[in-house]
Amino acid sequence: MAKRAGFPVSRFMYFISKNSIFVILIAAFLISTLLNRNFLSPANLSNILKQNSVIAILAFGETMLIIAGLIDLANGAVLALAGVLAVAVYKATGSLVLASSIGLAIGILCNMVSGLLTSVFKTPPFIATLAVMTMARGLVLLYTAGQSIYQIGGFVVLGQGSLFYIPIPIIFMVLILFATWYILNNTRLGRSLYAIGGNEEAANASGIQVSRSKFVAYLLNGIFVGLAGVIFMSRNNAGLPAAAQGYEFEALTAAVIGGTSFSGGIGTAMGTLAGAFIVGILNNIMNLLGVNSYVQQIIKGIIIALAVIMDIRAKNNRSRPKEFVHRESIG
Repeated sequence: MAKRAGFPVSRFMYFISKNSIFVILIAAFLISTLLNRNFLSPANLSNILKQNSVIAILAFGETMLIIAGLIDLANGAVLALAGVLAVAVYKATGSLVLASSIGLAIGILCNMVSGLLTSVFKTPPFIATLAVMTMARGLVLLYTAGQSIYQIGGFVVLGQGSLFYIPIPIIFMVLILFATWYILNNTRLGRSLYAIGGNEEAANASGIQVSRSKFVAYLLNGIFVGLAGVIFMSRNNAGLPAAAQGYEFEALTAAVIGGTSFSGGIGTAMGTLAGAFIVGILNNIMNLLGVNSYVQQIIKGIIIALAVIMDIRAKNNRSRPKEFVHRESIG
């Protein structure tokens, strides 16, 4: 009878542990409503969704890379380069389609370099994307001489417009969410990324084209980053060459908080979405409460450290022999 009485509790605790990221998201939302009455205002909630759409899109690309044991430290700089060049093309041609295509192309091209460095030349992803980050930021500052581009006209529709009363940035975010989910769960590439991140040598021995899969992952990430750049500049109504600094860490934080393991082989699109909104809510409530921007950076750094520590602990628990865990629980 005691076991039966405890069964619902154990099932409940298992459910909570399996969906802890969503429990944390709900808790963050509820706590924020108590801390500031303006948090629940329609304007503020809409602002959270719009601002968070760019970080979420970046985080989806970062998730696919981290699952495969890769990383992208360049997405903030590449976002700025892609977005500014898209704005420049729009001002020169007036074509929204051409401008957006240029933004996507720049994102793909930069990530092609990252993909070649990591998959062909076997450069560590950290070093490869750090080099691309430096080059991309230098290129956009050189092109604009460090000056922002204003009066971008109809280009703002992609970041400020709506379709059937739904803000366009949110529509793009949802589309990228479903694309990421589908790739990870229903394609050979997705299965390959999980296998590579879990054990690259075993994946290679099983016939998976490791280098090709890594390269394609970077190309997909490039599409996401290019799109994020177009949306970001459109929403800010300007081409800002110095913008999005630190966005790579925001995206990394969202992915890791959402359950993507730095060790590779683990991660979900929905978890990353929840992680991105936790980061967005945290940023928003700190701004509403007037928390000093330097203090905000400290808090974000602590969160990243805690997320990594939890990831390491989870990895250690997964790697411990079941017999030992069983004996430990008995003794």
